[in-house]
Amino acid sequence: MIVTIKKYALLYIAMFKASFIADLEYRANFFSRIMTDVFWYIAQILTFEVLYQHTDKIGDWNKYEMRVFLGLLFVIDAFYMIIIHENLENISEKVRKGDLDLLLAKPVNSQFMLTLQKANTAIFGNLILGSAWLLYSLMHLPDFNYLRLLWLIILIPCSLCVVYSMRFMFSATAVIFTRSENLQFLWWQVYRLGMRPDSMYNPYIKYAILTVLPVGVIISIPARALLNPPNLNYLLWPLVLAPILIYGTHRFWNFALKFYSSASS
Repeated sequence: MIVTIKKYALLYIAMFKASFIADLEYRANFFSRIMTDVFWYIAQILTFEVLYQHTDKIGDWNKYEMRVFLGLLFVIDAFYMIIIHENLENISEKVRKGDLDLLLAKPVNSQFMLTLQKANTAIFGNLILGSAWLLYSLMHLPDFNYLRLLWLIILIPCSLCVVYSMRFMFSATAVIFTRSENLQFLWWQVYRLGMRPDSMYNPYIKYAILTVLPVGVIISIPARALLNPPNLNYLLWPLVLAPILIYGTHRFWNFALKFYSSASS
Protein backbone atom coordinates (compact mmCIF):
# COMPACT_ATOMS: atom_id res chain seq x y z
CA MET A 1 0.00 0.00 0.00
CA ILE A 2 2.76 2.46 0.99
CA VAL A 3 4.77 1.54 -2.12
CA THR A 4 1.72 2.20 -4.33
CA ILE A 5 1.05 5.59 -2.75
CA LYS A 6 4.71 6.55 -3.17
CA LYS A 7 4.64 5.48 -6.83
CA TYR A 8 1.60 7.60 -7.60
CA ALA A 9 2.99 10.55 -5.63
CA LEU A 10 6.22 10.49 -7.64
CA LEU A 11 4.25 10.15 -10.86
CA TYR A 12 2.12 13.18 -10.01
CA ILE A 13 5.18 15.25 -9.09
CA ALA A 14 6.70 14.44 -12.47
CA MET A 15 3.47 15.41 -14.28
CA PHE A 16 3.26 18.60 -12.22
CA LYS A 17 6.78 19.63 -13.24
CA ALA A 18 5.98 18.95 -16.88
CA SER A 19 2.82 21.06 -16.59
CA PHE A 20 4.75 23.97 -15.05
CA ILE A 21 7.34 23.91 -17.85
CA ALA A 22 4.58 23.77 -20.48
CA ASP A 23 2.69 26.69 -18.91
CA LEU A 24 5.81 28.86 -18.79
CA GLU A 25 6.20 28.52 -22.57
CA TYR A 26 3.24 30.91 -22.88
CA ARG A 27 4.04 33.54 -20.26
CA ALA A 28 1.46 36.06 -21.49
CA ASN A 29 -1.30 33.48 -21.04
CA PHE A 30 0.21 32.51 -17.67
CA PHE A 31 -0.10 36.03 -16.27
CA SER A 32 -3.34 36.94 -18.03
CA ARG A 33 -4.99 33.92 -16.40
CA ILE A 34 -4.00 35.27 -12.99
CA MET A 35 -5.40 38.70 -13.82
CA THR A 36 -8.66 37.24 -15.10
CA ASP A 37 -9.30 35.47 -11.82
CA VAL A 38 -8.26 38.57 -9.85
CA PHE A 39 -11.16 40.41 -11.50
CA TRP A 40 -13.43 37.52 -10.52
CA TYR A 41 -12.24 37.83 -6.90
CA ILE A 42 -12.89 41.57 -6.94
CA ALA A 43 -16.40 41.00 -8.33
CA GLN A 44 -17.22 38.54 -5.53
CA ILE A 45 -15.91 40.87 -2.84
CA LEU A 46 -17.67 43.95 -4.21
CA THR A 47 -20.97 42.07 -4.51
CA PHE A 48 -21.08 41.34 -0.79
CA GLU A 49 -19.59 44.66 0.25
CA VAL A 50 -22.47 46.39 -1.55
CA LEU A 51 -25.04 44.06 0.03
CA TYR A 52 -23.69 44.75 3.51
CA GLN A 53 -24.22 48.46 3.01
CA HIS A 54 -27.94 47.68 3.24
CA THR A 55 -27.98 44.99 5.95
CA ASP A 56 -25.96 43.88 8.95
CA LYS A 57 -26.34 40.15 8.32
CA ILE A 58 -26.99 37.73 5.50
CA GLY A 59 -28.33 34.56 7.05
CA ASP A 60 -26.31 34.44 10.26
CA TRP A 61 -23.10 35.86 8.74
CA ASN A 62 -21.96 39.43 9.33
CA LYS A 63 -19.65 41.34 7.00
CA TYR A 64 -16.41 40.21 8.64
CA GLU A 65 -17.46 36.57 8.69
CA MET A 66 -18.49 36.78 5.05
CA ARG A 67 -15.01 38.04 4.17
CA VAL A 68 -13.55 34.93 5.82
CA PHE A 69 -15.98 32.78 3.84
CA LEU A 70 -14.85 34.43 0.61
CA GLY A 71 -11.21 33.93 1.56
CA LEU A 72 -11.81 30.20 1.98
CA LEU A 73 -13.75 30.16 -1.28
CA PHE A 74 -10.78 31.70 -3.10
CA VAL A 75 -8.26 29.29 -1.51
CA ILE A 76 -10.25 26.08 -2.04
CA ASP A 77 -11.31 27.09 -5.54
CA ALA A 78 -7.65 27.82 -6.40
CA PHE A 79 -6.60 24.34 -5.25
CA TYR A 80 -9.45 22.87 -7.27
CA MET A 81 -8.44 24.82 -10.39
CA ILE A 82 -4.76 23.88 -10.02
CA ILE A 83 -5.21 20.16 -9.49
CA ILE A 84 -8.54 19.06 -10.91
CA HIS A 85 -10.48 21.46 -13.13
CA GLU A 86 -8.66 21.33 -16.46
CA ASN A 87 -8.42 17.53 -16.48
CA LEU A 88 -12.10 16.96 -15.79
CA GLU A 89 -13.15 19.65 -18.26
CA ASN A 90 -11.36 17.72 -21.03
CA ILE A 91 -12.80 14.25 -20.39
CA SER A 92 -15.53 14.67 -23.00
CA GLU A 93 -12.98 15.77 -25.60
CA LYS A 94 -10.70 12.83 -24.79
CA VAL A 95 -13.60 10.45 -25.29
CA ARG A 96 -14.57 11.94 -28.66
CA LYS A 97 -11.02 12.05 -30.02
CA GLY A 98 -10.04 8.61 -28.77
CA ASP A 99 -7.34 9.90 -26.37
CA LEU A 100 -8.97 7.87 -23.61
CA ASP A 101 -7.79 4.71 -25.39
CA LEU A 102 -4.17 5.68 -24.73
CA LEU A 103 -4.84 6.27 -21.03
CA LEU A 104 -6.66 2.96 -20.63
CA ALA A 105 -3.71 1.15 -22.21
CA LYS A 106 -1.21 2.50 -19.68
CA PRO A 107 -0.19 0.25 -16.73
CA VAL A 108 -1.46 2.88 -14.27
CA ASN A 109 -4.88 3.45 -12.74
CA SER A 110 -6.89 5.07 -15.56
CA GLN A 111 -8.93 7.28 -13.21
CA PHE A 112 -5.72 8.65 -11.70
CA MET A 113 -4.21 9.38 -15.12
CA LEU A 114 -7.40 10.95 -16.42
CA THR A 115 -8.02 13.29 -13.49
CA LEU A 116 -4.48 14.26 -12.48
CA GLN A 117 -2.69 14.24 -15.81
CA LYS A 118 -2.05 17.99 -15.92
CA ALA A 119 -1.82 20.77 -13.36
CA ASN A 120 -2.83 24.35 -14.10
CA THR A 121 0.17 26.00 -12.50
CA ALA A 122 -0.86 29.51 -13.55
CA ILE A 123 -3.42 29.44 -10.74
CA PHE A 124 -0.67 29.51 -8.09
CA GLY A 125 -0.81 33.29 -8.24
CA ASN A 126 -4.50 33.10 -7.39
CA LEU A 127 -3.78 30.78 -4.49
CA ILE A 128 -1.36 33.33 -3.03
CA LEU A 129 -3.86 36.17 -3.46
CA GLY A 130 -6.69 34.12 -1.98
CA SER A 131 -4.57 33.16 1.02
CA ALA A 132 -3.63 36.82 1.54
CA TRP A 133 -7.32 37.85 1.52
CA LEU A 134 -8.16 35.06 3.99
CA LEU A 135 -5.44 36.16 6.41
CA TYR A 136 -6.49 39.81 6.04
CA SER A 137 -10.09 38.82 6.88
CA LEU A 138 -9.05 36.77 9.91
CA MET A 139 -6.95 39.64 11.24
CA HIS A 140 -10.07 41.83 11.37
CA LEU A 141 -12.07 39.33 13.39
CA PRO A 142 -12.28 40.24 17.10
CA ASP A 143 -10.58 37.71 19.39
CA PHE A 144 -9.94 35.17 16.66
CA ASN A 145 -8.27 31.96 17.87
CA TYR A 146 -5.57 31.19 15.31
CA LEU A 147 -5.36 27.59 16.53
CA ARG A 148 -8.58 27.03 14.60
CA LEU A 149 -6.53 27.29 11.42
CA LEU A 150 -5.35 23.75 12.19
CA TRP A 151 -8.82 22.52 11.24
CA LEU A 152 -8.06 23.56 7.66
CA ILE A 153 -5.33 20.90 7.44
CA ILE A 154 -8.11 18.32 7.60
CA LEU A 155 -11.10 20.16 6.15
CA ILE A 156 -9.54 21.59 2.98
CA PRO A 157 -8.47 18.12 1.71
CA CYS A 158 -11.96 16.86 2.56
CA SER A 159 -13.49 19.75 0.62
CA LEU A 160 -11.29 18.97 -2.38
CA CYS A 161 -12.33 15.32 -2.21
CA VAL A 162 -16.00 16.35 -2.22
CA VAL A 163 -15.69 18.79 -5.13
CA TYR A 164 -13.52 16.33 -7.06
CA SER A 165 -15.96 13.46 -6.57
CA MET A 166 -19.01 15.41 -7.62
CA ARG A 167 -17.27 17.00 -10.60
CA PHE A 168 -15.83 13.66 -11.69
CA MET A 169 -19.21 11.94 -11.68
CA PHE A 170 -20.69 14.67 -13.85
CA SER A 171 -17.70 14.56 -16.23
CA ALA A 172 -17.54 10.77 -16.43
CA THR A 173 -21.02 10.69 -17.92
CA ALA A 174 -19.26 11.60 -21.18
CA VAL A 175 -17.92 8.04 -21.26
CA ILE A 176 -21.51 6.75 -21.25
CA PHE A 177 -23.15 9.35 -23.52
CA THR A 178 -20.07 10.56 -25.50
CA ARG A 179 -21.48 14.10 -25.42
CA SER A 180 -22.79 15.42 -22.11
CA GLU A 181 -22.30 19.19 -22.30
CA ASN A 182 -25.69 19.89 -20.75
CA LEU A 183 -24.78 17.81 -17.71
CA GLN A 184 -21.55 19.78 -17.39
CA PHE A 185 -23.59 22.99 -17.42
CA LEU A 186 -25.79 21.49 -14.70
CA TRP A 187 -22.67 20.87 -12.59
CA TRP A 188 -21.77 24.56 -12.59
CA GLN A 189 -25.25 25.49 -11.41
CA VAL A 190 -24.97 23.00 -8.55
CA TYR A 191 -21.45 24.18 -7.69
CA ARG A 192 -22.61 27.79 -7.47
CA LEU A 193 -24.95 26.80 -4.63
CA GLY A 194 -21.88 25.90 -2.59
CA MET A 195 -20.21 29.22 -3.36
CA ARG A 196 -22.65 30.95 -1.01
CA PRO A 197 -23.02 30.41 2.77
CA ASP A 198 -25.43 27.60 3.64
CA SER A 199 -27.39 29.83 6.05
CA MET A 200 -28.60 31.96 3.11
CA TYR A 201 -30.91 29.16 2.02
CA ASN A 202 -34.15 27.92 3.51
CA PRO A 203 -33.87 24.76 5.70
CA TYR A 204 -34.83 22.38 2.87
CA ILE A 205 -32.25 23.69 0.41
CA LYS A 206 -29.63 23.90 3.17
CA TYR A 207 -30.23 20.24 4.05
CA ALA A 208 -30.00 19.29 0.37
CA ILE A 209 -26.66 21.04 -0.24
CA LEU A 210 -25.16 19.51 2.89
CA THR A 211 -26.32 15.93 2.22
CA VAL A 212 -27.96 15.07 -1.11
CA LEU A 213 -25.79 17.36 -3.27
CA PRO A 214 -23.15 18.21 -0.67
CA VAL A 215 -21.64 21.31 -2.29
CA GLY A 216 -22.38 23.16 0.97
CA VAL A 217 -19.70 21.05 2.63
CA ILE A 218 -16.99 22.51 0.40
CA ILE A 219 -16.80 26.05 1.82
CA SER A 220 -19.43 26.55 4.53
CA ILE A 221 -18.22 23.86 6.93
CA PRO A 222 -14.52 24.92 6.87
CA ALA A 223 -15.68 28.52 7.36
CA ARG A 224 -17.80 27.55 10.36
CA ALA A 225 -14.82 25.66 11.83
CA LEU A 226 -12.85 28.93 11.74
CA LEU A 227 -15.60 31.25 12.94
CA ASN A 228 -17.41 29.23 15.61
CA PRO A 229 -16.54 26.93 18.51
CA PRO A 230 -16.09 23.32 17.29
CA ASN A 231 -19.33 21.54 16.41
CA LEU A 232 -18.69 17.81 16.00
CA ASN A 233 -21.78 17.34 13.85
CA TYR A 234 -20.32 19.75 11.30
CA LEU A 235 -16.68 18.67 11.61
CA LEU A 236 -17.19 14.91 11.43
CA TRP A 237 -19.50 14.97 8.43
CA PRO A 238 -16.79 15.93 5.86
CA LEU A 239 -14.48 13.25 7.33
CA VAL A 240 -17.17 10.63 6.75
CA LEU A 241 -18.41 11.99 3.44
CA ALA A 242 -15.06 12.40 1.64
CA PRO A 243 -13.96 8.72 1.62
CA ILE A 244 -17.50 7.59 0.73
CA LEU A 245 -17.57 9.89 -2.30
CA ILE A 246 -14.05 8.94 -3.41
CA TYR A 247 -15.01 5.26 -3.28
CA GLY A 248 -18.19 6.17 -5.17
CA THR A 249 -16.16 7.73 -8.00
CA HIS A 250 -14.13 4.53 -8.32
CA ARG A 251 -17.28 2.43 -8.58
CA PHE A 252 -18.92 4.87 -10.99
CA TRP A 253 -15.82 4.97 -13.22
CA ASN A 254 -15.75 1.18 -13.52
CA PHE A 255 -19.49 1.23 -14.29
CA ALA A 256 -19.06 3.95 -16.95
CA LEU A 257 -16.26 2.05 -18.70
CA LYS A 258 -18.68 -0.80 -19.44
CA PHE A 259 -20.43 1.56 -21.86
CA TYR A 260 -17.25 2.86 -23.49
CA SER A 261 -16.75 2.12 -27.17
CA SER A 262 -13.10 2.48 -28.12
CA ALA A 263 -12.35 4.96 -30.88
CA SER A 264 -10.47 2.19 -32.65
CA SER A 265 -13.37 -0.24 -32.53
